[in-house]
Amino acid sequence: MEPTPASANQPPPRTDVDEFSSNAALVDAVRRHGAGWASAELAGIGRLTGSAEFAEHARLANVHPPVLRSLDRYGERTDEVDYHPAYHHVLGAAVAHGAHTSSWADPRPGAHAARAAAFMLFAQAEPGHACPVSMTHAAVPAVVGEPAVGREWLPRLLGDVYDPRLVPPAAKPGVLMGMAMTERQGGSDVRANTTRAVDAGDGTARITGAKWFCSAPMSDAFLVLAQEDAGLSCFLVPRVLEDGSRNPFRLVRLKDKLGNRSNASAEVEFDDTLGWRLGEPGRGVRAIIPMVHETRLDCVLGTAAGMRQAVAEAVWHARHRRAFGRLLAGQPAMAAVLADLALEYEGAVALGMRLAAADDAVWPRPGGDLGATGGDLGATGGDLGATGGDLGATRGDLGATRGDLGRERAFARIATAVAKYWVCKRGPGHAAEALECLGGNGYTEDFPLALRYREQPVMAIWEGSGNVVALDVLRALAREPETAEALAEELERPRGADPELDAHLERALALMADAAREPEEAQRWARALAETLALALEAVLLVEGAPSCVAEAFIASRLGRERRLGYGCLSDTARAEEILARVM
Repeated sequence: MEPTPASANQPPPRTDVDEFSSNAALVDAVRRHGAGWASAELAGIGRLTGSAEFAEHARLANVHPPVLRSLDRYGERTDEVDYHPAYHHVLGAAVAHGAHTSSWADPRPGAHAARAAAFMLFAQAEPGHACPVSMTHAAVPAVVGEPAVGREWLPRLLGDVYDPRLVPPAAKPGVLMGMAMTERQGGSDVRANTTRAVDAGDGTARITGAKWFCSAPMSDAFLVLAQEDAGLSCFLVPRVLEDGSRNPFRLVRLKDKLGNRSNASAEVEFDDTLGWRLGEPGRGVRAIIPMVHETRLDCVLGTAAGMRQAVAEAVWHARHRRAFGRLLAGQPAMAAVLADLALEYEGAVALGMRLAAADDAVWPRPGGDLGATGGDLGATGGDLGATGGDLGATRGDLGATRGDLGRERAFARIATAVAKYWVCKRGPGHAAEALECLGGNGYTEDFPLALRYREQPVMAIWEGSGNVVALDVLRALAREPETAEALAEELERPRGADPELDAHLERALALMADAAREPEEAQRWARALAETLALALEAVLLVEGAPSCVAEAFIASRLGRERRLGYGCLSDTARAEEILARVM
């Protein structure tokens, strides 16, 4: 028998593509939100992350996960993690292209939208490294909130050269930040933390205790919550002190995680460990709220990046694979599934980029003081799911009125929680459906969607799982009526564009009003509220910014009377070919 040719009806690898320019939804969003000036650089990132070489680095970083090295051969503690060189390559490229802090380093109009796009392009190619990239981005407003610490650490955080060595921070061209917030007994309820900090009287404290999850433990410094006499405080804890000595930072073990395998997560112990206080004693939750806001947004962006990879791989496969005499992509049932997957991504990226644009409005531009804020993103309730704190108008020239800034702050406060709930909840099911489009190949680790399927759930868990975030939506509506006003204003803009959208908006606004009046009763249907608001937001943004083929099919399949629960149940009027033409 003649052997079957290796190329027999097998799609070629999806490599050496421009992941930005071929992504119509992202290209449109970048232009819409004032970041068109970054398109050429983003196209360069797209070619880099879409190359066969980068794909191989991404694969190797996950095939060879990090390894804990607690002791050296003489039995002395080292507490280091060894990563495969491919992981360093991927992380170094992301830092060099500003996926971490470019929006802070060059805060021009559209900077946060441009940074969001760059972050998604790298996260699409390899998700694990996005954890320290996101935390470094998110740490900036928390760090500069303490001027003495910010003056020293901000230039380091803005550096665009990655140096993985554990050396004094001043000796490095750039640094990365991690987090160590939660403990075994409390999880998201950080007020149950027992780690203690003893004030040293000079802005520092000595910290003793343990953390159940420490993300990216080879980072240069960490934001850590610890109890003082005044209550829970936030500290910046460096791994290496300025004199070159190691700050006590014991790595107990690495977590054996479902996904996110290229990135290490550790259990850690502190023993008289030095930390610089951020904010006032006992106000630690408030100090980290800007960070929580930004990492929540990155969870949305990271999920959208995973959706992009999933639908692109599925469409690529269907356009190159024949079954029953014709290409899969040309068969109506498969085309409906692929188009529905594409619609899910269109909604997610539209919402994520709208929230990034809100960051552009409320954070300062040149001349502003990053640490001097004048607004409030919400009252905090003592858990990592409760957003709040200052992300307000600054003294810089923001090019917008005080009223505009207040509206954007209020909108970002509630819409980020809404998006975090819904978009991240949709990620795992989306990955599963896309994986199925590849058949048996999709279920193997030789193809990228098995990795993506394992990755997507972490976005729904990190920085507030489903119930925590849905309850935070209620908290915003009950305590901050301006958030409901800002969200309603956003939703009302396209009134009259589509009757089914109008009907859904009526339901969404009525639910918001009910939740504001009876927040305790509304806890039973908090998830329904978050889902309804998220779908309304996505539909509104698509009506305003996407082609009619996308907006109409999205509304019919998600808001209309004929909507269904599964993917691929589009109406007969859905223009699947036009929707899929935007995928690549």
